[in-house]
Parts: sequence; C-alpha cells; structure tokens
Amino acid sequence: MGVKEQRAGEFYVERDVLNELCLDELARRRTHSTRPLLKERVKDSLRCSVPKLKRSVLSFIPILSWLPCYSVRQDALGDLISGISIGIMHLPMGLAYALLASVPPVFGLYTSFYPVLIYCIFGTSRHISVGAFAVTSIMIGTTTERLAPNSAFMILNGTNGTAVIDVVARDAFRVQIAASTTLLSGIFLFLLGMIRFGFAVTYLSDPLVRGYMTGAGIHVVLSQLPNFFGIRTGRFSGPLSQVYLLIDICRHLPETNIAAVVVTLVALAVLIAVKELNIYYEKKMPVPVPIELITIIVATLISYYCKLNSRYKVAVIGQIPKGLQPPMSPDISLWGSVVGDAFVVGIVGYALNISLGKIFGQKHGYNVDSNQEMVAIGLCNIVGGFFQCHAIAASPSRTLLQDSTGGKTQVVGLISSVLVLIFILQLGTLFEELPKAVLACIVVVNLKGLFMQFKDIPALWKSNKVDLLVWLVTLVCTILLNLDLGLAASISFSMLTVIFRTQLPRYSILGHVPGTELYLDTDTYEEAKEIPGITIFRSSTTMYYTNAQLYLDALQEKSGIDIGMLLIKKKKRDTEEKRKDKKEKNKAKKEAKKNGVNGHLPNNTVHPDDKGDEEKGSPDLKLNQTAISLVDRPINGQVNWAFEQQGTGFDLGSETGIHGYDHITQTSSTGGEGEMGRNSVNDTHTIILDLSTTNFADTATVKTLKNIFLNYREIDIDIYLSGCQVCVVEQLSSAGFFSESIPKSCLFTTIHDAVLHSLRLHGASDVPIIYEYALDLTCTTKM
Repeated sequence: MGVKEQRAGEFYVERDVLNELCLDELARRRTHSTRPLLKERVKDSLRCSVPKLKRSVLSFIPILSWLPCYSVRQDALGDLISGISIGIMHLPMGLAYALLASVPPVFGLYTSFYPVLIYCIFGTSRHISVGAFAVTSIMIGTTTERLAPNSAFMILNGTNGTAVIDVVARDAFRVQIAASTTLLSGIFLFLLGMIRFGFAVTYLSDPLVRGYMTGAGIHVVLSQLPNFFGIRTGRFSGPLSQVYLLIDICRHLPETNIAAVVVTLVALAVLIAVKELNIYYEKKMPVPVPIELITIIVATLISYYCKLNSRYKVAVIGQIPKGLQPPMSPDISLWGSVVGDAFVVGIVGYALNISLGKIFGQKHGYNVDSNQEMVAIGLCNIVGGFFQCHAIAASPSRTLLQDSTGGKTQVVGLISSVLVLIFILQLGTLFEELPKAVLACIVVVNLKGLFMQFKDIPALWKSNKVDLLVWLVTLVCTILLNLDLGLAASISFSMLTVIFRTQLPRYSILGHVPGTELYLDTDTYEEAKEIPGITIFRSSTTMYYTNAQLYLDALQEKSGIDIGMLLIKKKKRDTEEKRKDKKEKNKAKKEAKKNGVNGHLPNNTVHPDDKGDEEKGSPDLKLNQTAISLVDRPINGQVNWAFEQQGTGFDLGSETGIHGYDHITQTSSTGGEGEMGRNSVNDTHTIILDLSTTNFADTATVKTLKNIFLNYREIDIDIYLSGCQVCVVEQLSSAGFFSESIPKSCLFTTIHDAVLHSLRLHGASDVPIIYEYALDLTCTTKM
C-alpha cells in the first residue's frame, strides 16, 4: 500500500481492497468512545467554579461583556445618529401599531420603550431594532377583539336611549388582555430558552416565514381599510375572518367619510413620494428624511386648526395620558383563553428576531446566540406585560435604517428609548388630534418590504417548486385560516413536504466510468457503463420506515429481478417435489410389499431413498428440466437482465432453477439457445447497495436489509453494502444485523472495493472493462 506522486495535480494510489473488518484494522478503530459518559457530563454541568460562574453570568447578561469594551471614539457618533433616527421612527410606529393591537395609542409608545431597554441588556444582536411591529400587533389585536368585542360593551345613552359603546371599559379590558397575552408569551419563550430550545425555529423554513409575513401584511392592510374610508365595521376572528371583514367593508362603503378619504390620499401621496426620494438619494443623504414624524406633526396641526373631528367627523386618536403608568399585575385568569395565541405570538416574534439577527450577524461578522435571543425576547415580553405593553418583535424597516445610519451596538436602543421617554412625558398630549387615517397610512406604507416578497414567486418557480408550493400554501392558509391556525397548518404542510421528498427519492443504477474509480448514474452519464454480472443500486435519500418498502420495490424494478415471484415459484416447486417424492416413496413401498422384497425394487433397482446425490444430478434425470433463460430488455432507459419464461417469463425445472442456476441459457433473437455458465457476463451474480446517503438505521431499515440478504441469497445472488457511515454501522451492530449469515465482511469502504471483491470471486478475467483494477486485488486510481 502506498502513494506515488507523479506531478503537480496528479497522483496514483495503490492499496488493498478494504471491507469493514480490514478498515477497522487498518485505521485502528477505537474500542471506546472519546465522548465523556453521561454521568461525567452531568457531574461537569453541576460542578461550580469561578470561571464557569463568570461565563454563565456573561452569557445570560451580554451587556456586561460588551459595554466595558465599548469604544467611544469608533462607535459613539454612529450610534448617536442611528439612535436619534430610530427614536424618531418609534414615535409614529408606536402610535400606529397600537391601533392594530386594538389598544389606546399611548400603550404603543410604552411598547417602544420598556422592551427596548430590556433587549439592550439581554440581547445578543447589535443591529436589530425591537419594539412594536405590524405582524405581532395584528395578532394581539385579533385576540383582544375576539375576547372583548364592541358588542359586549354596549350601553344605553341616557339622553336619547340609543346604544353606544363604553369605550373606557372596553379599552381597559383590551389592555388587560394584551398584557396577559404578552406576559404568557414571554414566559413561554423564557422557559424554552433556558432549556436550550432555540433550535425549534429551524422548523420554520425561509419560504414559510416569508409567506406567513406576506399573509400577515394582507391582514394588516384589510384591518386598516375602515380607517381609510372613515367607516366602522365589525372585527371578525377564526377561519375566513378576512373574507367576512372584506364583505362588511363593502357593505359599509356607502357610509364613507369623504374628509377621511381626502386625508388618506394626501398622506399616502406624501409618504410614498418622500420614501421613494429617500431610496433614490440614499447614498447622498447621511440620514433619510423622517417623513413619518413630519407627517404626524403636520397632520395634527391641520386637524387641530381645521377641527376635522368636530366638523367633518374624522376619527382622531383621542386622549393620550401624560407620564408613565405604574406596573400592574396582568389578569392571569385570562391565560386559559389566550394560551394558544400567546404561544404563537411568541414563536412568530422570536422567528422574526433570530432571522434578522443572523442576517446582520453574518454581515458584520459576529454570532447571534439563538437560545439567548429566546431568553431576551421572553424577558422583554415579561417585563412589558407588567407595564401594559403588547408583544414585540424586530422591525425590518427600523433594522435596515439602524444599519444604514451607522449603528454598531445596542447603545442605539438606549438612545432611542430616551427620545421615546421624552415624548411620553412631555409631548404626547400634543398629538391627541392626530387623525387615525394618517396612522393607518403610516402602517400600510411601511409594509412595502413585506409586499415586495411577492417577487419570491418567480424566483422560487425557477429554483425550487416545492418551496414555492410551501410559500403559496402558507400565504393562503394565513389569509383564510387566520394567523394562529394558518401558522399551524403551514408548519404541518412544510413538514409533510419533507416526508414526501424522502418517500419519493431518485433511485439509480450506477455504472463504472472507464479509467476511473467513479460509479455514476447510467441514466445521467453516457460513459457510465454497467459492469456485467454486477448491479449497483443507490437511493438519493436515507432509508427509514416510511420508504423502506419503496426502496425494496425500486431495487426489484431497477435490477429486473422479481424476488417475490421467484420465491413463490420456488416454494411451489419445493412443495410439488415433496409431494412427488412422497408419492414415489409410497408407490415403492407398495411394490416392495407386493413382491415381498424389503427395500429393493424389481430388476435390482435401488430404492429412491438410497440414491446418491451424484445420481440425482445425472443427465438422465434432467431430461425434463426447463432451464432459466435470460433476455436483454430495457428498464428505465437502460439494459437489465430479467428472468423470462419461453422468452417472456421464466420457468423452473424440477431440480435446477432457483437452487443453483447451474445451467442458464440465453435466448437468441431466432429462438435458439446456447448454454452458458453461472459466471456469464449476462448473469447478475452480485448486487451492491450504496448506502452513502444513509445517515441512520431504524428498525425498518435493519429488517429490510436482512430480508434483502436472505431472499437474494436464496437465488444465489450475493449482496454487499458500501459507503456506510460509522454511525450507521454502529446502529446496525446494535440492532443485531450482523451474524454468521451476514458477516461484517460484506461491508466495503467504497463501491470500487465491493466491485473488485465480487470480480475476484466470480472471475475478473472474464470482464475486460475493469480487469486492470481487479488484478491482484489492488486498486490503482488516477485522480
């Protein structure tokens, strides 16, 4: 065994054929695992030391690790500019997204203050901007309006006796619902993060998340249409709620407030135009124009001086309390009604955070801890729940702004929180006359990024149609089944596509590429030729309980050997032989009794039971046998060898056939037959199963492989395995797969090793295509 270098980029390898036993000896397989025992790992996890305690504290409170190293010279200016920009965006977005959550606007400002401070302490991403976001806000709004509908707060007007809504009581109860849902979602995330469950978000694929976000964006737009037209509609929940909402909007269109429509059109025109200019002059301006803040200031002034609310009935946001609210314990009696909503809101918010965090972490070269992010978002929602906030998430638009304006650390969140605090304490009451239609326009315009995701459709059509199907199904389910049921249905469908992919893999027959050690799919590569007498079979995915039977069926189809039919024929033939032997034996006994001869037949003929094995195989007894014939027929565009009877099927003789294939004949095109030995190049004597794509072996896999070995050996076909990973070999050993009938020597390191071993057993000199590789059981490979 050795390696001889020839020249740069080219070398030759010469080694012995290696099966699993030879490989273990050559590579000196370890007899024990290098991984510590479970007992030792538990002891180590419970062992306490000062360095370990320090690492735990720093990982749980990341601000203690990055704040002492903060560089004022390098980071302070960028963080200051970015913090002011983000704070200015928080103000209108906090007010607007509170409407989506169906709570008074001031609670949107609280959501832009308390959770942002908590994330600065516990978060690991330096660039994402958390706070109020449209998707989580609309999910909270769906819950609050389901449990506190307007119809539950109708009271009689003492003046004229008409029914009116008790807005104060309704809003107070909705704030309690939102806070309770937020607190419970935070508890879920915190506990999952503490048990290191951050990997769960990996089940939310990128097409699923993007389709869900787009569907949620449509929910947001439909929820803001009544504010655009200045009408009042009902809020619906459950499946088809958006359909019912759209029908209700159309029913109330005759009640449209013209003044509200004018405000909407003007605000949309200004917002869209300035945002497009910001994009066009992005490289020339240090910071974008804060058009949202300018719009709400101008709209408030116009509304106040023109008296839009009193004269034209344009809805305004109303009273905004001055100052901060004291912490209050949420009503935990509501948890039974919101437990499902809280879990979904938490998972969606975390998915948004970790996806954005990883994107910007990779961009700037640092790691985002998925488990710590789950803990951080959980703590944000827990603290926010005590201060009447609703659930938070990272906003893509604010995150992009933070990155583009030079923000480099979590200090940006601290600066933006100071601006929000100033607004809450001193300036909030100045915006009581702000029209709700303007806030609705701000919400919809900032959803542009979500609706740009419709461009995924043509891109996924070209790249991966299964992912496109997941995207579309998620979108439809989110719109029709609402946000909670839609997410559950989308995840289920996404998991089913994975199962279907493993149940519908690509099965291939591999052929040898002359002059190399490569074995490639014969349907794909013209130069890949099947080795006469050897069938090499590969599946594109791992074999397990859902596709084990499909694997077996594909093996029979590709190899052209119907093992089930052959075994049935063999059983029938054996039964027939036993019946005939018994009949002959009884007949001989009767003849012996009749002639008075014990154990001998007339004319000195030996009793059939006393005949030697060599006489059973004599030519005289084979006159009535029908030999198995092989015909060349195409299967899936390639040539395989199948058993045929009278040129189209197969026939089993009384002595040969299944047991030995000692006499196999090839049917010519003219119907003549020429006798050939078992080692003929047209006879399949070996099947090699390439298990390089298998990454685990369950009970169904072990059982299927055992059946393949036992059944094919019944018809004298050798089975070899190749390319098994170490974990698969260990699992096969643990399951008792290896035995005297299936030794470990039937496993080979590569396909080429298995081929060379088979050719040695069946005469390599008869196969010129690979003779040079089979010589002296050495493999000479030019790479």
